[in-house]
Amino acid sequence: MPDAKLSLFKSGLIFVGAGSGGLLRYWIGGLIQNWWGPTFPIGTLVVNLTGCLAMGFLATAWMGPILIREEFRSAILVGIIGGYTTFSSFGFETITLARQGECWRAGVYVIASVAISLLAVWAGGAIAIKLFGANGS
Repeated sequence: MPDAKLSLFKSGLIFVGAGSGGLLRYWIGGLIQNWWGPTFPIGTLVVNLTGCLAMGFLATAWMGPILIREEFRSAILVGIIGGYTTFSSFGFETITLARQGECWRAGVYVIASVAISLLAVWAGGAIAIKLFGANGS
């Protein structure tokens, strides 16, 4: 398969996988949250934890002892698991930096990702309140 067709094929697999992962996140997170109740975002926590576990296991296995074709690996890791939770990519990238001896960069990445993401959510909410008068709750 020529490179352009292979790239299009890989992109299509990732696209389908991301949609599937998003649906899984919606269904599993919602099911767990409905079971638990509204007092704590346990559905999101379970999705993030299971996604990170799957990412760590599959990425390590598939880049080491079990080799699978790169486009299928990307479809599952980037597509399905990435669509399920981007937190798994964040976790994998952080661990990869640490394993490469880049602990300082890993720490900066964690702090920057969490702090700046929270700041961005707050800023987005503040902009919506300013523009639309939303109450921000």
